[in-house]
Amino acid sequence: MTNPANVHATAIVIGTTGLLFTGPSGAGKSAIALHCVEEARARGVFAAVVSDDQVLVSEASGRLVARAPKSIAGLAEVRGAGIVSVEAIEAAVLHRAVRLLEARFEERLPPEEERLEVLPDRFLPLTRLPLFPGATAFSTLIALHPELLRS
Repeated sequence: MTNPANVHATAIVIGTTGLLFTGPSGAGKSAIALHCVEEARARGVFAAVVSDDQVLVSEASGRLVARAPKSIAGLAEVRGAGIVSVEAIEAAVLHRAVRLLEARFEERLPPEEERLEVLPDRFLPLTRLPLFPGATAFSTLIALHPELLRS
């Protein structure tokens, strides 16, 4: 296993799929990730937080693995409201990165097979998650990746 890199992101699991929510500070990573966890659970699908705001990512057996720094394990920030306790798991294999997009974006379609470099020369497939008024982030994520409800 490689030494972990501290990545500014939020990591969750839906079913058996590890998702790394990325974006600048204040983009809504924590809120959207927590929303997705709750929506998946409401549908009877396993979902849990791995780490919020800081994710320790390492490589093990060719896979990227996410963990929380001990000081923030089991905690999440609800911007403007404070730090809350959340059900969390210790670690998860990451399968996909998710980048939040505000509704005013210029590109209609993302580049084919877009990837995000998480560690040097280690990439995850990237899903752009547009945030539209009137649509929940989870419903958009499931429209893009219906397999999440089956994993």
